[in-house]
Amino acid sequence: MIINITEAWDNMTIEAMLQSLHIPKKPMHELRMSKAITINDEPATLRSTIHTGDSLFLPIPEEKSAYKSSYRLCEVKYEDEHLAILVKPKGVKTHPNDMSESNTLLNHAIYTLDSEYVEPVHRLDQETVGLLLVAKNPFIKKILDRMLEDRQITRTYRAKVKSHLPLKTQTIDLPIGKDKFHPNKRRVSQTGDRAVTHIVSSNALGDGIAEVELTLETGRTHQIRVHLAAIGYPVLGDPLYSDSNLRQLSLESYKLEFIHPITQEKIAATLD
Repeated sequence: MIINITEAWDNMTIEAMLQSLHIPKKPMHELRMSKAITINDEPATLRSTIHTGDSLFLPIPEEKSAYKSSYRLCEVKYEDEHLAILVKPKGVKTHPNDMSESNTLLNHAIYTLDSEYVEPVHRLDQETVGLLLVAKNPFIKKILDRMLEDRQITRTYRAKVKSHLPLKTQTIDLPIGKDKFHPNKRRVSQTGDRAVTHIVSSNALGDGIAEVELTLETGRTHQIRVHLAAIGYPVLGDPLYSDSNLRQLSLESYKLEFIHPITQEKIAATLD
């Protein structure tokens, strides 16, 4: 993998740069033992100093994802050699439950993207439409996973609910666990995992419907759907958490924002 060194890493050692990216111990050790690191095509070690404009080569083991190609294209909102932002259609699963499946977004991504490694950094419910971030090599996957954990990737969602008035700006901090009576459902449970959703804005659309904009601090299964139902405003068309008999979930992942870990540029993609 080639990294063009930006001002953020000027005059740092390679090791310090990688530590700033929170690279785990195992890949860091593998790089420390490697004889193939170069700076501007000259041999280097993790103790070598890098400067703005340098071309750093890190020998990253090649890995392939096990997803079958669907031979179908998916919509790509952003792509570079490290990562991509895809659009997941409604009714399409993020990834297969077993590798014999071939009609999920990851199957389409393997066919579409210029990479044999494509892995999701987060997931979307099958009935949720919207933006999904994927990594194109295992090194970047580790970095993006840590960024998501440290809340350095902002995921903004839009949902429609039954309400004549806009919902109040608020933080919903309610733990979510499995519903022991329904294997596909989750519920607010004091023994569940901490789950935090922020309602950042809302507006009334008329006809007794309000649109809500939300961001996630955590990423539990069905988090937005469970949380909105818990405060009395289930997502319209949700067959699991409302009285809807239709699978027309009015929920979309419409914006992703983060600082690119390698280029240090701001990446902002929207569904519209």
